[in-house]
Amino acid sequence: MLNDQVTFRRVAAGVLLIVAPLLQAVAVVVDPGTWGDDREAVSFGANPALAQLQSVLYHWSWMLMAVAALGLMHLTRLKATRLGHVAGAMSVLGFIQLSGLLLIDPVEWWLGQRHPPEEAQRVLDEMLNLPGVVFGFQMPWMFLGMAGMPLLTAAVWRAGFVGWWVPLLVTAGYLGSFAVPYGPATVPLWAAPAVALGWTGWKVLRMGDAAWAGYYRAVSPAPESTPG
Repeated sequence: MLNDQVTFRRVAAGVLLIVAPLLQAVAVVVDPGTWGDDREAVSFGANPALAQLQSVLYHWSWMLMAVAALGLMHLTRLKATRLGHVAGAMSVLGFIQLSGLLLIDPVEWWLGQRHPPEEAQRVLDEMLNLPGVVFGFQMPWMFLGMAGMPLLTAAVWRAGFVGWWVPLLVTAGYLGSFAVPYGPATVPLWAAPAVALGWTGWKVLRMGDAAWAGYYRAVSPAPESTPG
């Protein structure tokens, strides 16, 4: 399979579309901050093992989601191409950026184990409010993935590969997460993209190499110039 560009890229895209959002859905379930104190310095400090596990799950989910977005872009080669390019670039950059922010998690549980909650939060806020952190890592880059993936699945829908319910669930899950505090309500919101993208990945795995290769546009070679 490694020698076959069509099979490898199709299978990789299909598997990642299933695995990446599933890791995110599992991460929110095992996250101590989902069920415990909304101050992560406290909830992480109370259970550092699960705090580290959820960080790893989120990290690999968002790293793999960036790669999975490239597979979705392939499905927009023939239709909704412009939207696919823009939304795909947003998704790739945004999810990679989100992954980088997870390095703050061990800092939170370390502070929570060694300082009172108020002091831990004060130190953390001072760190996160540094201009280099705000504009280099947070604004607006961390939102590109959550906005780009709904647009990218809309492009895939416009291209005719999935039904309307796929971008609807992805939009409800990602954009809906901004409307509620991070906690138990986030669990069904993270599950929605896992269902929609997972079904899309399963469809990619079942489509076969010929159908996947059909998205490549045939390009005629340039005519050779004749010597004058």
